[in-house]
Amino acid sequence: MTTLILVRHGETEENTKHILQGHLPGTLNELGKIQAKEAAEHLRSVAFDVCLCSDLKRCTDTADIIYNELGKSTSDILYTKLLRERDWGSLTGISVNNYPTPAMPDDAETMPALQGRVRIFLDFVKKTYPNMRVLCISHGFVLRILQAVNADVDFHEIQMMTNAEVREIEVK
Repeated sequence: MTTLILVRHGETEENTKHILQGHLPGTLNELGKIQAKEAAEHLRSVAFDVCLCSDLKRCTDTADIIYNELGKSTSDILYTKLLRERDWGSLTGISVNNYPTPAMPDDAETMPALQGRVRIFLDFVKKTYPNMRVLCISHGFVLRILQAVNADVDFHEIQMMTNAEVREIEVK
């Protein structure tokens, strides 16, 4: 069975302002860099065969810190758009505090589309890395959806991940 070691990126400047980052790059703040180092400490005792990472900067920066702390070559990290955060469309870049209604705009990635993207990722991992341990560095909402799809439950049943939190799941 394939195991995913999930890591959410470290805290960003945008997180502190409650901004919907979506596909924006995001900038790790000082706490986020410390969190990434703490995640690396946790990962010292966790074996993994490969690292798949969102191609957005807040994740690539988190991955770089983790790999540097572990003494691994960052050239071994594989980047994928499949692990990108949800595309919030015209909501991207605004603070959730300034968003008056819960309705999603027409240009945002739909839940079925996001769930489909996550299923493609899970199928890819199962086929490409059977019986391996895969470090997966991504975003809070995508990782929550990934866990829900994998467990075949509603995403509300999955606890939100904190910045640089590490979780481990078996891919079904």
